[in-house]
Amino acid sequence: MGRTTFDKARKAIAKKKGPVEALHQYSRDSKRLHKAQVRDIRLEKLAATRRKTDRPHVERAAYFQEAVRRNEGKPLDNETIHELIRGFVHQYDEELAEIKQARRPGRPASAREDLLKVKITNLEKEYKNGFLVPVLDDETSAAMFERWDGAWAYLTQMKWVRISEDGKVQPSSFPPKGEH
Repeated sequence: MGRTTFDKARKAIAKKKGPVEALHQYSRDSKRLHKAQVRDIRLEKLAATRRKTDRPHVERAAYFQEAVRRNEGKPLDNETIHELIRGFVHQYDEELAEIKQARRPGRPASAREDLLKVKITNLEKEYKNGFLVPVLDDETSAAMFERWDGAWAYLTQMKWVRISEDGKVQPSSFPPKGEH
């Protein structure tokens, strides 16, 4: 990341006044530094929130990229794509079964168990209505997707589709806009 607002303000003040440590507590320059520091903290919180909300999409893309790489960058057929989607949808089944088995009879479900149930239900619902995946059955898209380096901006330039359980394919935009 580039220089922060705080660093820029500090440098400008040092250039004008000399050492920043010699500022009066309530001076305009100390207020300017404080304001810059607060802004940097706010921006970092926003960036962290964005990374957290983007993570599921990046993990999904990485899962399908791995499949394309195993296929040496060649396009995948429809049956393979559906198999991959089913694998992604049911990736938590084993962990959920282990948690259920480890729980003593009569005890309420743990928070992790509830979270896994919700995740699985949402993924199954999405697959039924149209699961968001990159275009993997096209030569150019598959090659482009194989070269993906993990950057969010690169994902928005790729073609995406929604594939439903019954085989319907609809073009879609990325990032999704709540159309599950």
